[in-house]
Amino acid sequence: MSMNVIDEARARRSLPAPALAKAIREAAGVSQSAIARSLGVTRMTVSRWEAGFCRPSPEHLNAYADILRTLDAEARGE
Repeated sequence: MSMNVIDEARARRSLPAPALAKAIREAAGVSQSAIARSLGVTRMTVSRWEAGFCRPSPEHLNAYADILRTLDAEARGE
């Protein structure tokens, strides 16, 4: 197994469920558009991730998971 496959598996495990991802974003007061801009995707893509219709591609997975972790930590005052 390559490191990319291992890293991707770890990132997928660390990605919250779609409804929780949406709740984290909303609690932080961040729009889908802002997330999309920071990742270089469309707002509709973020909407689909949050609805559970699809998951982030490997190229966006780590960055999206990092954004959600950061937003969650900030909301909790960490």
